[in-house]
Amino acid sequence: MLGRIEIPESFPVVGDISGGRVVLTGAGRGLGELLAHAFSRAGAKVALVARTQRDISSVAAELPGPTLLFCGDVTVAEFNEAVADATASEWGGIDVWICNAGISPIVAGPLDTPPEDWREVIDVNLTGAFLGARAAARVMGDGGRLIFTGSVLGERPGKGLAAYSASKAGLVGMTKALALDLAPSGITVNVVAPGWFDSPLAEGWKSNHRLSESIREHTALKRWGQPADLVGAYLFLASDAAAFLTGAVVNVDGGYLLV
Repeated sequence: MLGRIEIPESFPVVGDISGGRVVLTGAGRGLGELLAHAFSRAGAKVALVARTQRDISSVAAELPGPTLLFCGDVTVAEFNEAVADATASEWGGIDVWICNAGISPIVAGPLDTPPEDWREVIDVNLTGAFLGARAAARVMGDGGRLIFTGSVLGERPGKGLAAYSASKAGLVGMTKALALDLAPSGITVNVVAPGWFDSPLAEGWKSNHRLSESIREHTALKRWGQPADLVGAYLFLASDAAAFLTGAVVNVDGGYLLV
């Protein structure tokens, strides 16, 4: 007869990030702005990182909790290290680093994609994420969380999106490798891969009726995602409830990859 499972005295609260010290890149608009509000409302301190000072200043002015603002380029190693050092110095450490900065400036086939555009997408979306993780790992202690923003396009590429799809597929491989590398330090590493969401980034697809309907029909839940559908995955991965989860890809896609 099997013995009874041990019941702990208390359970972690899913999404409880109150008092957490969070660094969020790509925080000036879109998903980054959404996550800034979600984590701040959940009681976290949020260090906002973006290229444009005006964007993050505008976001910070609307947040209820403590913030730090950093304006710079995530593809520069020294900038990431300066963000990590300044945040750790101000708040005594970093608990969560969300590598959310990303671009997708080109929709073109290989013959029409300039090499410099390819390199820019890979530099921001993949190298920038690595440099952020590298900087964070230097100052994080046991229980640190690294969260990358991926995409379902990393698994199901779109026509004309070779650079973007490659960068997001690369994040998955990097996540699994970093999860192994950083496990001895107690740092977990995971990816959130959004599907198709009704957001400014997807406006070009959503405004095209044929494409919009095709995406809806190829999503198991038969609808586009809404911003509120997305934040829970990040809050979960940042919380103690995800302490035993690492090297994982959380597809928040309404079943898009199933159809």
